[in-house]
Amino acid sequence: MKCILYTSALLSVLLLITALQNPKCKPLGQYIFNELYKTGDIMLGGVFSVHFKTIAPELSFKSKPEQWKCESLDIAVFQRSQVFLFAIEEINRDQTLLPNITLGYRLYDNCMNLQVSLRAASTLIAGLDDTMTDSYCNGRTPVVAVVGEPVSTHSIAIMLSYEILYFLQISYCASCPCLSNKLEFPSFFRTVPNDDFQVKAMAELVKYFGWTWVGVIGSNDDYGLYAIASFTQQVNKFGCIAFSETLSINEKKTVLQVVRVIKQSTAKVIVVFLQKVEVMELIKEIVRQNITGQQWIASEAWSSFPAMASSEKFDYFGGTLGIAARRGELPGLEEFLFQIQPQPDPHNSLLPLTEFSDVSQLRASYNVYKAVYAVAHALHDLMSCESGNGPFENNTCADITSFQPWQLVFYLRKVNFTNHLGERVTFDENGDAFPTFDIVNWQRRADGTVVSKTVGVFDQLTTTYHQLSLQQDHIFWNFDSRTVPESVCSKSCQPGTRKATRKGEPMCCFDCIPCAEGTVSNQTDSSECDTCPPDSWSNPKRTACVLKEIEFLSYEDAMGLTLTLISFFGACSSVSVIVIFLVFRNTPMVKANNSELSFLLLLSLTLCFLCSLCFIGEPSNLTCMFRHVVFGISFVLCISCILVKTVVVIMAFKATVPGNNITKRFGISRQRGTVFFFTFIQAFICLTWLMTAPPTPAKNTKYHHAKIILECNLGSVLGFSCLFGYIGLLACVSFLLAFLARRLPDNFNEAKFITFSMLIFCAVWIAFIPAYISSPGKHTVAVEIFAILSSSFGLLIAIFAPKCYVILLRPEYNTKKSFAYTNSLSIFVYL
Repeated sequence: MKCILYTSALLSVLLLITALQNPKCKPLGQYIFNELYKTGDIMLGGVFSVHFKTIAPELSFKSKPEQWKCESLDIAVFQRSQVFLFAIEEINRDQTLLPNITLGYRLYDNCMNLQVSLRAASTLIAGLDDTMTDSYCNGRTPVVAVVGEPVSTHSIAIMLSYEILYFLQISYCASCPCLSNKLEFPSFFRTVPNDDFQVKAMAELVKYFGWTWVGVIGSNDDYGLYAIASFTQQVNKFGCIAFSETLSINEKKTVLQVVRVIKQSTAKVIVVFLQKVEVMELIKEIVRQNITGQQWIASEAWSSFPAMASSEKFDYFGGTLGIAARRGELPGLEEFLFQIQPQPDPHNSLLPLTEFSDVSQLRASYNVYKAVYAVAHALHDLMSCESGNGPFENNTCADITSFQPWQLVFYLRKVNFTNHLGERVTFDENGDAFPTFDIVNWQRRADGTVVSKTVGVFDQLTTTYHQLSLQQDHIFWNFDSRTVPESVCSKSCQPGTRKATRKGEPMCCFDCIPCAEGTVSNQTDSSECDTCPPDSWSNPKRTACVLKEIEFLSYEDAMGLTLTLISFFGACSSVSVIVIFLVFRNTPMVKANNSELSFLLLLSLTLCFLCSLCFIGEPSNLTCMFRHVVFGISFVLCISCILVKTVVVIMAFKATVPGNNITKRFGISRQRGTVFFFTFIQAFICLTWLMTAPPTPAKNTKYHHAKIILECNLGSVLGFSCLFGYIGLLACVSFLLAFLARRLPDNFNEAKFITFSMLIFCAVWIAFIPAYISSPGKHTVAVEIFAILSSSFGLLIAIFAPKCYVILLRPEYNTKKSFAYTNSLSIFVYL
């Protein structure tokens, strides 16, 4: 495309140079334009779009081709050319602006065609027509500036030829940002902001309503392609482009392709960067295929033509939102237009003439008005220069009758005035107008006419935080709900979920995945779930972290309370047996059972029952250190007593053999010493454990993520193993000795009860190991307490229940005779 523009521009330059080199400055040919002309002291040129359709001549290469023919008069756009005339007439009547100088004009219709536009621009600057005089060859150019061209692509082509002469062009509609490049287009100015700001305004509008899934359509030229690329870049900061299509008015298939994409897309919001004539073709096809339910966003090029949505088309394009140039009011324009109101074109008889005379929505026309006044003020400043204080070499001034194009460009750069409407007119360093837009909404009045109602403003230079301000209650939404439509690829992920992008799809298309346990999201559309702190856990909705439940076996807990009661019951049972033995201490049964060892055994069993209480309650440094110490020492004391009792029983029976005095060598003092020696070993193990690596309270978060299990860290596994191993060793020895003594006489065979009790003890603690490992949380402690209580009850019942039965319920057996015939008397006497 750009190669074509350069080629066309080069041809225009060659044509211009050829004309200037001709001594008589006579044109080689004549091209008949649709034009308006009025002579004056200084001439302004204009290139406007009045017709929107051209018919190319047939090129047979055998004869001179005919000229291009223009059709489809647009009455509303024709108004712009008349505002150009109105502004010049107003300036000529103003005695303070350019006094004693009359402005004239030559205005051409480009027919929305690049070739016609280039020929018109070349004609204006070179004067290739029959009005040309020789005086132009040595003075200023036939026109000192050109107001136009409205189309960006055409403006680029014209400027490629004008830049050689540094000739001034000031456009009222060309908005391509590429024209802001002063290195490439140094003499181009415009009274409309460039598309960078328009695109930003449209992107802000889309963002304002939360539309993250939008389609974009643009013309297949510099204006449309650049706008699509820039808009896509802006939207990608917060959303996604559902589709991006270009449309060419000369190719019907591109219109059909665009409409096909619109039908297939799920995007409900469509942004359109097209010229009016292109939009009209799109509207026709949309209506023909009956496509509704879209929210259209119009660019500045067509947002000011709401009549396109009149009649039945309002169902399709009513409610369109658009970016428009700021509206202006021109007093006297309406009367001026009524004086020259044209007759309708036979091809456009349906277009109402009221569009031409309607001055309520002067936007592009107002830009034309400002452009003419800007040139006039530049000419006035040039004329007002005082000799000796000029801005040029040697402080010279330009001559108003023979100045060079670049000198007028110099003054236009410095133009800064306030018009009668109170608006400041000036240009930035790129020759652009300051960026301010109206936000318009197509609405239908009671009489059926469709108008562009201003519903907001976008001001790039505002000092407030929000550049975009809208009156939402004034916006008409063309949907059954009459509310803001929703245009998203995927609905927002609510708190408690995160976005998971679908493979191969844009980032706006995603699935909402619930946050995993222990992670939360408290915002909409979170991309990640945040991990909760170690002492917190996610709530059921995964929206907030809550403190983890603290779990331990407490006295208030049903299980803890039950085990506490059982523990006290066991301790009370042991104490009860002690009381029974004290009351009946002089009976044969008590004496025959080694009363001192029995009392010591009952005392240790009482401690065994009570040590389980150290395992209940919130773990602390004290309870963690002493729970296993008390447990280990109590059970060793208990097992030591049982071991010694077993040994005593075996020795007593051995003592009945003549000449055997073994019982004398293992008397009361040695029995007592043996028990305390075994207990001392356990105490030493416990002391070493506590001094090297004592148990400490710990928070276990590994087993149950939603709970903090308060438990005791063993500190040293070796110490714990030695403690339990030592108890197991004594238990095994006791069981082995009792088992060997099981065949002693039945009437007095305590070894049988010891064997049975130790069998229960070992079975309980063997079963304890897998149960302890597999039990979760507070149940781990409960299993250990259960093992302590079970083994303690096993010892208490198996050893002392038969004796209490005889003492309390069968006293007739609690006599010396009951032991006599079993050779147990010697035992009784010995004990």
